[in-house]
Amino acid sequence: MIDPFMSDLIVAIGIAAIGDNMMGQESAMTVRQLWDGQALLGEGPVWDAARNCLWFVDIKAPAVHRHDPATGHTDSWAAPAPVGWVLPADNGLLLAGLKTGLHRFDPADGSFTHLSDVESDAPGNRLNDATIGPDGIVWFGSMDDSHEQQSGRVYRWDGERVAATGIDPVCITNGPAVSPDGRILYHVDTVAGIIHAVTIEADGSTGAMRDFATIDPADGNPDGVTCDSQGNVWVGIWGGWCARLYAPDGSILTEVKLPAANVTKVALGGPDLKTAYVTTAHIGLSDEERAGQPAAGNLFAFEVEVPGQRLPTVRMAR
Repeated sequence: MIDPFMSDLIVAIGIAAIGDNMMGQESAMTVRQLWDGQALLGEGPVWDAARNCLWFVDIKAPAVHRHDPATGHTDSWAAPAPVGWVLPADNGLLLAGLKTGLHRFDPADGSFTHLSDVESDAPGNRLNDATIGPDGIVWFGSMDDSHEQQSGRVYRWDGERVAATGIDPVCITNGPAVSPDGRILYHVDTVAGIIHAVTIEADGSTGAMRDFATIDPADGNPDGVTCDSQGNVWVGIWGGWCARLYAPDGSILTEVKLPAANVTKVALGGPDLKTAYVTTAHIGLSDEERAGQPAAGNLFAFEVEVPGQRLPTVRMAR
């Protein structure tokens, strides 16, 4: 049954089932449009289990959005600087990654309180994407906002201090995502088209890195990633009109088509963690391209068989 509050747009599509478990066949499914706000650069969807809602951002507006699936209503707050992500925290508030550093965000009054600088020495950079590991550590990345310099880095935050990882800088970092066992960090080099798998050592540092999956430029560029409860990896394909699912061995399992070219990230949520929420963007599209994809920048959802993993809340210093 489709919730009438969520059915502004219903798109029947096929899944390009490439994995052996689906025998190369296509199966029908439905993508629902949940919000038609046409974000310039929709990103960072994350399921908030305590509030039973989805948080996501429009980096360039800049704005923070909260979608309530029970009512279909979406609330919005203006951000004081480009905002890459917000994550639920253990004090009932949220941690926000802004161009100006890490902030505490209080939706009750819309306030952003500065907690920590990240790259005050790199004014051309901004923060781009983040996740929470099973231990409550926040992993996040930065990028060159002009898409030119190899200045994007990956960081970790333990609730008190920001620490750079040993991962080599790239132009645009994306993801990251952490495997359910907390042992692998998936880090995306968007421009190179590579999803890397990085070992997380026992002390929380990053170790050996290998190529997990490479996306053909003809298919688009990998954007945000997230892991489900079985360690499969969902990735939004920028310029590819789809979200793609990879098995832990790097083989493609499923590809879900969407009515927007620039697909940014998938978050798994809902009461059973089996709803895939997908953010998209319309930034960079010509007038002709926008006319051909009027839903670009909207929020979508579809159902999956393998549930997501429930993310812990961010550990915030008291």
